[in-house]
Amino acid sequence: MFAPENALSAIAPELLKTPLYDLHMELGARMVPFAGYSMPVQYPAGLMAEHHHTRSAAGLFDVSHMGQLRLVGSDAATALETLIPVDVIDLPAGKQRYGLLLNEDGGIIDDLMFFNRDYLNGGDIFVIVNGACKVGDIAHIQQKIGSRCKVIPMPDMALLALQGPQAVNALSRLAPGVEKLVFMTGGRFTVAGCDCFLTRSGYTGEDGFEISVPAAQADTLARALLAQPEVKPVGLGARNSLRLEAGLCLYGNDIDTTTTPVEANLNWAIQKVRRTGGARAGGFPGADKVLAQLASPALLTRKRVGLVALERIPVRDHTPLQSMDGSPIGEVTSGLLGPSIDKPVAMGYVKPEFSAIGTRVNAIVRGKPVPMEVSAMPFVPNRYFRG
Repeated sequence: MFAPENALSAIAPELLKTPLYDLHMELGARMVPFAGYSMPVQYPAGLMAEHHHTRSAAGLFDVSHMGQLRLVGSDAATALETLIPVDVIDLPAGKQRYGLLLNEDGGIIDDLMFFNRDYLNGGDIFVIVNGACKVGDIAHIQQKIGSRCKVIPMPDMALLALQGPQAVNALSRLAPGVEKLVFMTGGRFTVAGCDCFLTRSGYTGEDGFEISVPAAQADTLARALLAQPEVKPVGLGARNSLRLEAGLCLYGNDIDTTTTPVEANLNWAIQKVRRTGGARAGGFPGADKVLAQLASPALLTRKRVGLVALERIPVRDHTPLQSMDGSPIGEVTSGLLGPSIDKPVAMGYVKPEFSAIGTRVNAIVRGKPVPMEVSAMPFVPNRYFRG
C-alpha cells in the first residue's frame, strides 16, 4: 500500500511517536511503521468505513510526522523561488500554494505546501513537507538559502487534518470564523483553547482543514474534535485511498527524484510568470529541462495518467503496463479498489502515445492481462470550498 521509500522496515530499531500516540492506542488503532514513526493505519471500524465516513461526514487524521518549518526575513519569498518552479513572490498574505522542490536535473526532491503569513511585515513563510523527506528537505533548504533567510524547523508542532463535507460544521463550533475561509487560505485561531494555525486545505479531495498546533496541546485538540458528532478518527489506509481517488500524488510512489513536474502531469503547478516568456522565467534547479519539456511535449518519454480497470481486479503499485499487442509501455505507481467509485483505480506512467483519455492498455497481474482504460483524474470529483 505504501512505498518502501516512505516506510521503515518492521525491524527499525526505534520508531518515533507523534504526540497523539497514546490516544491512538486508546482508540484501538493498528499501528504500523511509516516515515520513521509508529502511525495508525486504521482503527477498529476499518479502512472502508473510515474512507466512507470522510466522504460523508468528517475524518480526523494525525499527520504529525510531516515536517513543518518557517522561512523568516524580507528575502524569504525571493529565496524560496530559487528552489521551486512556482510563483512565491506574488502569493498574497493569507494564501497557500503547492510547490515542488527540484534537483539540478529537474527531478522532484519533494512536494510541499507553503503559506504566506505576511513575511514582509514580521511574519514568515510557513512550509509543510513530507515526513519521509523532511530531514533531507530542511538540510537542502538550509544549505541553499539559509544565508538569505532564517530556516527554522518546528519539531515542537503537531499537525492534524480534519477532512470531509461536515468538517466545517465541527470546527466552526469550536472556532467560530473558520467557516469564512476558502480553499487555500488560513489564519490563526484558538480551537478548544489551543493555539492553532490552520488552513482550509487537505489531501483527500474533500473540503477540510489542516491544523498546526503545539505538540503539548495536540491531545486536547484531538479529543475536542473527536467529541464532535460528525468526527471519527481515520488512519493512513483510508488517507491513501482518499488521495488516490482524488488524483493526488504520493511522494515516493507517483513522484520522486527521477520524475520531472511535466512527466508527472503537474504543469498546473508552474505559473506563467516562471515559464518561458514570463517575468521571472527559469531560475530554479533543472529549469532548462523542465521549460523545454513544457514547450515541447515531444521531448517526454513518459507521462503520469489515471487508469480504471475494466474488470474487478485491483491493480497494485509496480504492476507492469503493456499495449494491447503486448509491448511494455510503463508501470502502475499507485493502485487499489476505490471505495467511493467501487472500481479498481490506479495511476502510473506510460509512453506519451498511450496517454490519451480512453486509450486501452493491459496491466499484467500475476502473469495475466487485466484491461484498463486511461481516465481523467480525479476519479471522484473534488469538493474544495472556493466560496
